[in-house]
Amino acid sequence: MFTLSETSILAVILLVALGILGWGFYRARPFGKLGILAWLQSVVLMTPWLLFFGLFAAGIYINIAGILFLVVTSAGLYIFLGRQLRASGQDAILKQRATERLAADSSPETNAPQLAVSEVKPEILPLPEDDLNTIKGIFGIDTFFAIETIAYQDGAIFKGNLRGEPEEVHNRLTARLRQRLGEQYRLFLVENTDGKPVVIVLPSRNDPRTMLLSQKVFAGVLLLATMATNIEAASLLLNFDLFANPGRFTEALPIGAGIFTILVAHEIGHWILAQRYQIRLRWPFFLPAVQLGSFGAITRFESVLPNRKVLFDIALAGPAAGGIVSVLMLIAGLLLSHPGSLFQLPNQFFQGSILVGSLARVVLGSALQSPLVSVHPLVVIGWLGLVITALNLMPAGQLDGGRIVQAIYGRKTAGRATIATLILLALVSLGNTLAMYWAITIFFLQRDQERPSLNEITEPNDARAALGLLALFLMITTLLPLTPGLAGRLGIG
Repeated sequence: MFTLSETSILAVILLVALGILGWGFYRARPFGKLGILAWLQSVVLMTPWLLFFGLFAAGIYINIAGILFLVVTSAGLYIFLGRQLRASGQDAILKQRATERLAADSSPETNAPQLAVSEVKPEILPLPEDDLNTIKGIFGIDTFFAIETIAYQDGAIFKGNLRGEPEEVHNRLTARLRQRLGEQYRLFLVENTDGKPVVIVLPSRNDPRTMLLSQKVFAGVLLLATMATNIEAASLLLNFDLFANPGRFTEALPIGAGIFTILVAHEIGHWILAQRYQIRLRWPFFLPAVQLGSFGAITRFESVLPNRKVLFDIALAGPAAGGIVSVLMLIAGLLLSHPGSLFQLPNQFFQGSILVGSLARVVLGSALQSPLVSVHPLVVIGWLGLVITALNLMPAGQLDGGRIVQAIYGRKTAGRATIATLILLALVSLGNTLAMYWAITIFFLQRDQERPSLNEITEPNDARAALGLLALFLMITTLLPLTPGLAGRLGIG
């Protein structure tokens, strides 16, 4: 029988899951068939995980074959819906373009001269007058009809009416600006405080600066410190202190190297996607931590991002790479575990994470009922990697999770998510020092949002939104522990 508290927890989790899917349907419905197909992709992507954890919470176990069947079926349906979505999208684009051409042919404005902005000169603008006039000349009734110019920082804001699809308009305006003034300026298409699109033009000297030599040296020092804390964390797992017993360095080296491999995989994931989009990244500033070996790394952009899609892809690539390596290590370790393995862990260890506990229950079965469970070192390394990945997926500031939320839902929602995350960490830190350290790290180093991209209006597609929700869901299942009663019924402890 479920206790009242456990029933309440399960009910809350179910309501949250249904709420997310319902909210997605509410957002998708105004877009008709395209929106519904995109929403169905989200449902297909989320269903296997919700089904697996829902059945697990009810005491029903799915073996590895069942999990693979769910994942393969989900992937097949996802691809099928994607093809339907692309086909419907092409039809919608053709209809929209035909409608726009008919409207343009019948509009009296088609014979009007292309006016860029009102002739009212602003009192003070930091841009040279020749450059300002050239910039005004890129606008028109077919892209962005500017009606007001306002000084802003070292450039100007142009208010007006957007005449077309944001991504296409931004590409055309940027091409015109580059053709006339080269790389002197950057054109941003963003949402104003009143919710209307505006164009901001700033000198390219405001782009993110390259790293100084002193910053590179500091990054190198943090890298060496992180290597040291990785090995120190490994030594503590082996029940000795490396600093007090430096001669046992070789014993801790394999586990420390395993933790560092996950960190490197995370950064390589960021780097590969950044190279794909020709975005420059700064050297990562690794964050050493004795408890886990490391908290991950702070990685800044040295390029202005073209749009929110690129921000999402680069942000997700790191946790995806590190998470996949961690899960593979965890599963391989569980499969290699046998009586007499290096680590003898209390069964309560597997109650600390829904994801780790569920995977262990599937692979190890009744072995989790023993007071001490013999596991391969890869189990511990994979678990640490998942925790590091989950911490970086928290929706706050410039963490990967914060960037993902900013890319999908915009800056306003990302700001609220940051505040909520810091409050939650502050509450959890009353009983968990790890949460306190991480809250301090976020607050002082990464609480600010990422710089706006050049095209801040166009949202990532729903497939990316589904992947983002899946990443956040797996983050929660990694950090959320099993209740003792539920763990007992599942044979964990």
